Amino acid sequence: MSDSKTQNHLFWENEELKLDERLYYAVWPGGQEAVDRLAKQGKRPVRDLISELIDSDTEFFEFSRIAGFGMNYPDVTDVPCAGLVTGIGKIHGNWTMIIANDSRVKAGTYFPITLKKHMRAQAIAEQCGLNCVYIADSGGAYLPMQADVFPDDQHFGSMFYNMARMSSMGLKQITLSTGGNTAGGAYIVFMACQAVMIDKLAYSFLGGPPLVKMATGEKISAEELGGAKVHTQLSGGADHFCTTQEEGIQIVRDILSLEPPQKLFLHRYAETPSKVPPEVIYEMLPAAIHQGIDIRSFLEAIADDGYFSEYKKHYAPGRGDNIVTGKLRLKGIPVGVVASNAVGIIFIEAARKATEWIIRCSQEKIPLLFVQSSPGYMVGSEAEQMGIGKYGADMVRAVSCAQVPRIQLVIGPDNGAANYGMCGRAYRPHFLFSTMRARTSVMSGRSAAGVLLSIEERKREAKGKPMTEIEKEDFRQKMIDKYDGEAHPFYCGARLLSDRVLKFSEIRDWLAMSFEVSLLKSVGEPSFGNLRF
Repeated sequence: MSDSKTQNHLFWENEELKLDERLYYAVWPGGQEAVDRLAKQGKRPVRDLISELIDSDTEFFEFSRIAGFGMNYPDVTDVPCAGLVTGIGKIHGNWTMIIANDSRVKAGTYFPITLKKHMRAQAIAEQCGLNCVYIADSGGAYLPMQADVFPDDQHFGSMFYNMARMSSMGLKQITLSTGGNTAGGAYIVFMACQAVMIDKLAYSFLGGPPLVKMATGEKISAEELGGAKVHTQLSGGADHFCTTQEEGIQIVRDILSLEPPQKLFLHRYAETPSKVPPEVIYEMLPAAIHQGIDIRSFLEAIADDGYFSEYKKHYAPGRGDNIVTGKLRLKGIPVGVVASNAVGIIFIEAARKATEWIIRCSQEKIPLLFVQSSPGYMVGSEAEQMGIGKYGADMVRAVSCAQVPRIQLVIGPDNGAANYGMCGRAYRPHFLFSTMRARTSVMSGRSAAGVLLSIEERKREAKGKPMTEIEKEDFRQKMIDKYDGEAHPFYCGARLLSDRVLKFSEIRDWLAMSFEVSLLKSVGEPSFGNLRF
């Protein structure tokens, strides 16, 4: 192992320790004291319930664990894990989306980021054809921010709209109520295909006892108003009565036990392990974010048996190979690859090759993996005259219209229109993952500082107050800090611009799971609209 690789390895291990620290606060909000409070109520941490819900000896693939940090809402700086646990696990062998309130975080109330995370999980479930299980224990909307969580599309009501739509598609919506569900939150129980409520622990009502007293003068307890017995024996608003969380989990498993087994709509080959251990990735990716990478070595490190079949390997050397295309297998699943190489600038030739390959994979109904490490498309008079705008747009069109499952993995710079052509969030990939090396923003901090400084200098000169060298340097550094800070995976992950920040050691397992889940729905026929050749 060379010295440079040793330094890279140590650097990325240290960066992932920072990720672990953030994850600790996400998973243990309030520490042991909060767990003890749950125990006094007869409850357990929600991840404990999820581990019992999924099949034994299987993994729960949890999404967006660092969501909600640094949001700076009124009176609330952090919403650890957005107050919600979402992820995919197997129940009786079938992949299932699980959405669970963590009542340790502001009583499970919904902030804007909580809603975004909830509905992102529902979007994945709908796109991939997954049943949903809701573990509901929420105080409803965070009232100080009602204007930001209640009245609009993608606000509170959209959760229930999504439940209704998915149910109509045949995707089961099962709710286990383990606590209070008030006002709009009550619909998480009432709109389920089947709902389970726990005696003397779960409550569901459109207006709680204080509101009822104020509106009607009636004095009534939560249990009498909307407890488990009321809704399973009188109103019919829930379907299954139980006395403990553990019993409720078993009922949910029983409900889903007769679901037909899922199947992949693509031939899956026998799985073979990768040729090299995951530690190799820590060595090959430079600590310097904008330093070029050898993407072929990276692809060999994640592929079955290290085998990557490259497409147009020798096309336009030095320009066409800044994007590498081809096929590999991930745990037996064939995958088409579009991957940034070297310094990642997308030249005209690379854009043409990528467009052609996206269309070819779409015609063959092969899912696509975009490995993004690009600062953008080539600029300048030569590039413009040769058609970088047109061929870049063709790449964006192809990405937009590709009907096959698409997954993006960001392992470096993720700037400008390259974010679009490489299937960024706006292009609705089935899953989007970043790493601690990812930097997602309109441009790098250094580039932004140069552009904005020139604008500021002109403004100051027009006012007759030219900037001093010290002022220029202060302004430049302020812009670098702002843009690089907002590009960091912690900032992006907090705002759900990625579905998970992956450690390098997790990449292969998570990509394989994601392609498997994405292929549970049949792939339609290709159609590329206004693509201009």
